[in-house]
Amino acid sequence: MQVSREELLHIANLADLKLKDEEIDTYLTHLEEILNYANIVNSAPIEGLEETIGMNDNENVFRKDEVVPSYKREELLQNAPEEQSGMFKIPKVMN
Repeated sequence: MQVSREELLHIANLADLKLKDEEIDTYLTHLEEILNYANIVNSAPIEGLEETIGMNDNENVFRKDEVVPSYKREELLQNAPEEQSGMFKIPKVMN
């Protein structure tokens, strides 16, 4: 599947990627290879196959959800570089 340079730059912008001019051709090639592979997978014959959720009939193996004692908030906040209103204060990660 062909991807234009403009489409790649638009996708990179949406993903907040800063591509250098010398990287664009490499990314174009890789994206086209990924999309071509996805087309191969999508065209695989599925007629006559039964829908499956898993390979076996195992049930949920997670532990029972029980309330148990935990650390005190003050003990946990001792490790925080910064604390605000009884919570860890972290740097902003989204624009």
